[in-house]
Amino acid sequence: MKKTLVIGASPNPSRYAYVAINRLLDKGIEVVALGRRAGMVGDVEIQTTKKLFEGIHTVTLYIGPQHQPEFYDYIIGLKPHRVIFNPGTENPEFYQILREKNIEAEVACTLVLLGTNQY
Repeated sequence: MKKTLVIGASPNPSRYAYVAINRLLDKGIEVVALGRRAGMVGDVEIQTTKKLFEGIHTVTLYIGPQHQPEFYDYIIGLKPHRVIFNPGTENPEFYQILREKNIEAEVACTLVLLGTNQY
């Protein structure tokens, strides 16, 4: 299935990244998570360092464009099929970089994609 890395993960249940992790898990999608603070979302441990996860299909972003440049090389190095830019994370500069590396840049809401079976 579409193993997904959530960047901007949070153990705070009021955050969209938290909800997204749970919805991804509910759909049977393998999830790994990266955030500023360690914690857990269900059985998913939030990593605080940029681990080189294997087999990432999708990266879904929950960090603003001002924080994304430090992740450009990391994300590209994971060689995902696509990167989802959730509302508030839009970044035309990064879209272009990704497309040059043959990585799909999708401006969408992970929660909506999951809710409408378009994930």
